[in-house]
Amino acid sequence: MGKFLRAFGTVLWTAAFAVLLTAVTSGVWSGLLLANLSTTPALPWAALLMALIVVAGFAYLGGKWGPKRTQAARCNYLRARTLSPGLFTLAVTAGVLCVIALAGLWIVLVQLVKVPGNNVPDFSHYPAVTVVATLAMAALSGAVSEEAGFRGYFQGTLEKYLPGPIAILVCALVMAPEHALTQGFVWPILIFYLLVDTMLGVSAWLTKSILPGIVIHAVGLFVFFALVWPHDKDRALIWKSGADHWFWFHLAQAIVFGVLGIFLFRRVARVALTNKETLHDQSQNFNASPVRPAAL
Repeated sequence: MGKFLRAFGTVLWTAAFAVLLTAVTSGVWSGLLLANLSTTPALPWAALLMALIVVAGFAYLGGKWGPKRTQAARCNYLRARTLSPGLFTLAVTAGVLCVIALAGLWIVLVQLVKVPGNNVPDFSHYPAVTVVATLAMAALSGAVSEEAGFRGYFQGTLEKYLPGPIAILVCALVMAPEHALTQGFVWPILIFYLLVDTMLGVSAWLTKSILPGIVIHAVGLFVFFALVWPHDKDRALIWKSGADHWFWFHLAQAIVFGVLGIFLFRRVARVALTNKETLHDQSQNFNASPVRPAAL
């Protein structure tokens, strides 16, 4: 019973920590951006300051600095494990293909059901450098905080006690209310983010690292901030205006790139398993013939 309570407590605090981390990161970035745009919009200092905060925070969560007694634990919780170039590239490519599919799916869904939409600020009267820096930092800070908190600390903890697919589903369901609070409790939004969080969860589970997910997540947020969400207000429901050729194009985009993304993630699973077996064999050989300290 005591073991169960300790496990439950660990799962609970990592879930709460993930929610708090994303909320605080979003709040800090929103405050800095508001101050920047209202005072010196031509100089994107908020993005630079937020970048320093994100780098320092990520290093702390990974045990790079701070109390020595918690450094190893924080490193294990974050699981920002460096991957081989081949596996990293494969995982990122699979994720980006899924992002393209999800972009098409979002456009299809908002033409099927009216959604509240995303409140993307109007940047048309700001300098281009400020717009690019703002969108890039919004994507990066959101990606780092969610991957570190949810796919690192929380999902990584769940995987110790649950099968991987169940851990991914639980993590996605815990994140659902947070997405819905900002974008509405509408079934297309809930389905969309369930798919997004599942895809990112699969990436972290297969590779045992959040690093590919950070890149995938940041690319996805930038694409949606810059190219998808600003045009939601112009998309008409097909029940009123009919389905034009762009609707069918985006539907095909969702299907084709979704299939390609799934295919590559299956490849990621095979490569990750091979790497794991290789590391295990090397470990066995090392243990069988230990190097004596005198030889070092």
